[in-house]
Amino acid sequence: MNNEGIARRGGLSRRACLASLAAGPAAWLGAPAASHAGSQLEEPLMDSVRSALTSAVADLAPPEPLFASTEARLSYLRWLGTMSDRLRSRKPDWEVRRDFLQTAWYEAKRAGLDVSLVMGLIQVESAFRKFAVSPVGARGYMQVMPFWTRVIGDGDAAKLFHMQTNLRFGCVILRHYLDRERGDLFMALGRYNGSRGKAPYPSAVFAAQRNWFFQERIASAA
Repeated sequence: MNNEGIARRGGLSRRACLASLAAGPAAWLGAPAASHAGSQLEEPLMDSVRSALTSAVADLAPPEPLFASTEARLSYLRWLGTMSDRLRSRKPDWEVRRDFLQTAWYEAKRAGLDVSLVMGLIQVESAFRKFAVSPVGARGYMQVMPFWTRVIGDGDAAKLFHMQTNLRFGCVILRHYLDRERGDLFMALGRYNGSRGKAPYPSAVFAAQRNWFFQERIASAA
């Protein structure tokens, strides 16, 4: 089977997906709302790894992000405003949009991941749909497979539809795969999707990531 056949998910070909992503937000926001999750494999985990992952998903997040300086907070607020504008057509309600972006930012930073990468992955996986379910049973924004709740959680797969729980699991799992692949993001993304070593999925995420890059504008001195 060629890459086009491998990449087909829910009636939307990877070629069409990439074309939509390359065209920018105006195009992908109008694309069919299909899930693109593959079938992650349940792999044996060493007890130390299992304990570390369990601890990582169990910690509570602060209700608001904490910042070391005023400038850091202002930078975050500028990012929030920019991303809010880009996400408005998907999440019209400001409070819902703010809570989602705040949580995605926090969980990405906490896991040591680029926020734009996490946003791109969510775009490809679920098109920002909280209750998305893939044909193989992956759930929520980051399309987390239910077996993860048994392996490193309390076994309640229904919680994967809770925003923070889903984003926490997704970011922790991606960080785990990135560590296993010794920092190779291409291979880690493939492992996340259950298509390790194949190009369509990482390429789609990298393309989507471009929609979420944030460039600070530094005012020049007069």
